[in-house]
Amino acid sequence: MLTKLLLSMSDQFSWLNVFAYLTMRGICAVLTALWLGLYLGPRLIRALRNGKIGQIVREDDVPFHSGKKGTPTMGGVLILFCVLTSTVLWMELDNTAVWIALAAFVVYGLIGFGDDWLKLKHNNSKGLSVRKKLILQTLAGLLVGALMYAVAVEPAQTNYIIPFLKEISIDVGIWFIPLTALVLVSTSNAVNLTDGLDGLAIMPIILIAGGLAIFSYASGHVEFSRYLAIPYIEGVGEIVIFCCSLIGAGLAFLAFNCYPAQIFMGDVGSMSLGAAVAIIAVLVRQEIVLFLMGGLFVLETISVITQVLSYKYLKRRIWLMSPLHHHFELKGWHESTITVRFWILSFIFVLAGLSTLKLR
Repeated sequence: MLTKLLLSMSDQFSWLNVFAYLTMRGICAVLTALWLGLYLGPRLIRALRNGKIGQIVREDDVPFHSGKKGTPTMGGVLILFCVLTSTVLWMELDNTAVWIALAAFVVYGLIGFGDDWLKLKHNNSKGLSVRKKLILQTLAGLLVGALMYAVAVEPAQTNYIIPFLKEISIDVGIWFIPLTALVLVSTSNAVNLTDGLDGLAIMPIILIAGGLAIFSYASGHVEFSRYLAIPYIEGVGEIVIFCCSLIGAGLAFLAFNCYPAQIFMGDVGSMSLGAAVAIIAVLVRQEIVLFLMGGLFVLETISVITQVLSYKYLKRRIWLMSPLHHHFELKGWHESTITVRFWILSFIFVLAGLSTLKLR
C-alpha cells in the first residue's frame, strides 16, 4: 500500500525509488511492526488488566507458576495486528504468496483466539477440546494447501525439496495438500507446547523468521537461486516482507513478555506464529529446513510424546514433567536461565538450517 503510494511520487522525488528495493521495504516492515508493538503494547496490557483477562494456571502446573496467575493474556492479538498492518503497508498488493501466508496466519490465530476465549469464559485451562482443535487446524491446513495447489503454475511450487542434494525434488502430486496441512498443524501445536516460560517461544520464532527470510529472498531471485541450487519461485521473494514484519512484531512483544512477563501471547499468539513460520517454509519449499530450524520446538514436542508413551506402556515418567522446559524447572534451573539457554540452542538450529544453502 505505502510502496505503491511512494513509488507513484518517484517522478517528483527520485530518492523514493529506494522503496522499490525489497531489502529497503523489509527494513521498513521491521521498524513499522516494532514501533506499532512498542506503542500499542502498554495500552493493550492496561486494557486487558481492566477487563480482567488474565492467565489461568492449571492445577497440575509447576508449583512456582502460581505467581503468573492473572497476568494479562491473549497478547497474540498485538502480534497479529502489527504483522498484518506492517505487511500490508509494505508488500506488493498483487502478490498471491503473501496473501496466502497472511490468510494462514489469521485463520490459525482465530482458532487460538477461540481456545483462549473459552478458557476465560469458563475460568479453566481447558478451552477447546484436543479433538475439536485438531479438526479445526486440519481443516484450515487442508484449505490452505488446496488453495496453494490450485494457484500453482509451475512444479517448483509443489515439489518437495531435499536439502543437501542438488537438483533432486519429489513430485507428490495431490498429496501436497495433506502434507501442507501436516506441516501447519504440527508446527502450530509445537510452538503452543513451547510457550510455557516468559519469552521462551517468541525469540525462536524471530530467529526462524530471519532464517526463512534469507531463503525467501534467495528463492525469489533468479541469480541467487541458481547459484545456491535452490528452486526459483517467481514472486516468493515478497515473503521477506511478511518475515520482517514477524521479526519486528516479535521484538516488540518480547519487550513486554521477557521475564518477568507483563503479558502472555496465549494460544492466539502461539498458534498463529507457528502457522506463520510453517506457511513460509511451505511457500519457499523448505519444509525439511523448517524441521532443522525449529529443532527446539521438535525437542519440546518429542518430550511430550515420549512422556505420554512412557507412562502409558512402562507406567513411569522419563521426565520430571513435560514439556522439556518444565523438566529443567523442577531440576532447579531458574526460568530465565532455561529461556536464554534454549534461545542459544534455537540459534544453533537456525544456523544448521541456513547451512543447507551451501551444503548441496
